[in-house]
Order: sequence, then C-alpha cells, then structure tokens
Amino acid sequence: MTIRRVAVTGIGIIAPVGVGRESVWTALCEGRSGIAPLEGFDTSRLKTTIAGLCRNFRAEEFFDEREMSRLDRVSQLAIAAARLAVEDARLGNGQLDGWDSGVIIGTGFGGQRSIEEFCEAYFSEGQGRRSALAIPKSMYNAPSSNIAIRFRMRGPNVTVTTACSSGANAIGQAFHLIRYGHAERMIAGGADAPVTPVVMDAWKDMRVLSTRNDPPERACKPFSANRDGFILSEGAGIVMLELLDDARERGAHIYAEITGYSSTADAAHITFPDAEGEAEAMKRALADARTRPEEVAYINAHGTATRLNDASETKAIKQILGDHAYRIPVSSIKSMLGHSMGAAGAIEFIATALAIENHLAPPTINYEEADPECDLDYVTEGARPLTGSAQPLTALSNSFGFGGNNAVLVAREHE
Repeated sequence: MTIRRVAVTGIGIIAPVGVGRESVWTALCEGRSGIAPLEGFDTSRLKTTIAGLCRNFRAEEFFDEREMSRLDRVSQLAIAAARLAVEDARLGNGQLDGWDSGVIIGTGFGGQRSIEEFCEAYFSEGQGRRSALAIPKSMYNAPSSNIAIRFRMRGPNVTVTTACSSGANAIGQAFHLIRYGHAERMIAGGADAPVTPVVMDAWKDMRVLSTRNDPPERACKPFSANRDGFILSEGAGIVMLELLDDARERGAHIYAEITGYSSTADAAHITFPDAEGEAEAMKRALADARTRPEEVAYINAHGTATRLNDASETKAIKQILGDHAYRIPVSSIKSMLGHSMGAAGAIEFIATALAIENHLAPPTINYEEADPECDLDYVTEGARPLTGSAQPLTALSNSFGFGGNNAVLVAREHE
C-alpha cells in the first residue's frame, strides 16, 4: 500500500492564554500563565481554588443565541476552534463538503457542564428546569458531530476518549486515515471543559491537583522538585490535516508534516504511569516516522507536574533516546495552560508544530528546584531558539492518560 504524506495546513486553538494561533503562541513564548482564581461557582469546600479558564473566549462571536442554548461549552469550544482551523487553512466554498472529508475529536469529559445541570434538575424533586436537549448536549460525540454538520463533512466521524491522550490520539487516527487512503482531509483535535463543581471536587480527593493557590500563575511546576500537582483547565486545539500533495497544489501554508504516530497501553494500573508503556509509544512512533532517535530536535512533554508522571516520562525519554536525551530541549506548556484533559494532547501538538515552524521551543515556567529523577533540559530560562538543531527539524509530542493510554506524535518541518 502506498504511504501518503500528510500536512498540517490549519490551526485553531482556544486556551486560557488567548484565542487563536497568534495570541496563544505569543503568550507561550513569553511565558505567560493563564491560571487564575476560579469564578462561577462556590469554591469554599475545595483545596484548589484556581484553574485555567478561557476567559477571552466569547461564544457570541461564533454563535447566535439559539445555537449557544443548544450547545454545551465543550461543543462551543470545539466548533469555534474548528472554524478557526478551517479559516486558517483557507478552505471554504464547499471544499470540505463530501465523503472524503471527516472529523475526529478527542474529549475526556464530554458535555460535563450540561450533565451536572441535568443531574441537579433531576435530583431537585421537580424544582429544577428539565431540558429536551439533555442527551444531544451532553453526549461525548456532540463536538465531532456538530463540526461535521457545520462543514458538511460526510466521511469518517469518530470520537476518541482516552483520558488525557484523547486529543493526540484523535490527531494520530486522522493522520493514519489520510495516510492510508481512507480520507483526503480531516479536522482533528481535542476539546474539554471539565472545570465544574463536581469534577473539581472529585479531583480534590485524588490529591493530584496543586494546592498552591497564591499566586495562581506560579502553581504548576513541571519537573521541579517542589511540584505538587497539576491545575485543571479547559480549551480546544484543532488542526486541519490534508494530503501534502493537495496542500502544495493549492498553495496552502504548511505548518509541519505529521510523519509518525503510536498508541500503546501500559496495561499496568488505572492511574499510575508506567515508563515502559510510555517508552514503547515513543519507540513505535519514531519507527512509524522512519526517524532515528538522534534526529529528534525537540520534545513537547506531557509534563503534568505530578510526582509520578514527570519522573516516569523522564525515564521513558532517556530509555528511548539514550545519551541524546540530555541534548534535546524538553518543555511542558502545562506550566502555563494547566491540564485541559482531552484537549491537552491536541493543544500540545499544535505547540509542537509551531515550535518547528518558528524554530523556537516554548519554556517550562515555574521550575525552581532540581530533581535527581528529572534531569533533562527542560527549557527553564524562557523560549529558546532551535537554530543549532539538524534540519529539517523533527519533534515529538507526548501525551499520556489515565488508564495507561499513551499517544505520541512525530512532526517534521516541511522542506
């Protein structure tokens, strides 16, 4: 079977630091945090009272009042980011309409906000307002289905839910569909809006959230010895993928090529990470990309700032890359954005593609103390040029989720 090349030609991103590719990338390179005090519900019973909310997102700029009432926030974020990606790719006038165009979206929590509203109405013994839209607003495939309807994309339509690796797996699956001839173009990525009272309370009992509420922008400290957990956030990251030949023919801007992807399961523990499974995902992704470990110039890490994850990921990187691991810039943008669950892997892949295009690695902010178990180069001094690396640049984007679900994407600079 002929292996076809796949290009990233459009980027749509909504994150706690901004809306749109340019504003988010600028904020990341400047090391700006989007973590702030929680708003909208009572936090008096919570130990963590900060989160990464997309405060600059204005749903009314993308939807009319009727549409907003029919869409959970996760769908609003996903559809808006998809529109930004399609516009960025300069596709329109029916170019996505057809059986060869599809959508794959990852989400960890789906329409969680709507679920909680409907449960509150149900358990209020008739006092709450019930809605006929309960199912279509809260179902996990609402984001992907609504995107397909909006752009008349009648090809593969799939929802991926593999916890924190959902968005990365969605992009990887879309990449393989195009690569092996099952689709010509795909909208792919992740969206999540899990910052809700019930979810925040549930995470509290797992003791994986940082409790350093003041100052909020300093709370998340990936790879630092004094890290104490991640910060929950929301967001959406969507990319437009298409055949490289088609992109070249129409003169599209190509941010990067996706050259490899792998998905593995630790099959070890439902919440504890396993370095062997993570390393195998990196190994197989590099093999899929026909790329040697020494060719990797940058790694965008999963980097959650939990004790176990950061140490496990560091161990896995060293296992696969050997001595070369110490010469590669590694960064975690969760230090600025927080952890947006099912959207995180897609947002981080976008950051990886932009790092390749701009030859610039975004920083890991809030690093304060060296940890003997985390001894790689974590780009702690601010954004760093990648000018000394071999050309064309190749990078890894790591995403590891609860359940032991690992996804690794390989991106390469377009020549």
